[in-house]
Amino acid sequence: MPGVEWAGFEAERMTGWHRKLHIFHIPFYYIEYGLAQVGALQVWRNALRDQRQAVATYRSALKLGGTRSLPGLYEAAGAEFRFDAPMLTDLVALIEATVAELEPLTEK
Repeated sequence: MPGVEWAGFEAERMTGWHRKLHIFHIPFYYIEYGLAQVGALQVWRNALRDQRQAVATYRSALKLGGTRSLPGLYEAAGAEFRFDAPMLTDLVALIEATVAELEPLTEK
């Protein structure tokens, strides 16, 4: 941002969050991403266990469209509409384990 004087605002410059207008104009915008990500990670976890079944269940849930509530769609997709510490801890552990497994492949 040429021409902007940041003296005294170093912390704000480092984060940059305040330049994301969605936070101010549509405050739930990023929350939707979080909701979707937790659901998607659960579907992925299911696919790691049984890909054929996970895809079939997910596709079946997609066919429901707007006929179910969001928690109902999660359930139909084989996921839980939960955002508590145990759920997030489990999903983060899965992500970290997968990254650790894949990292050696990037060193080639």
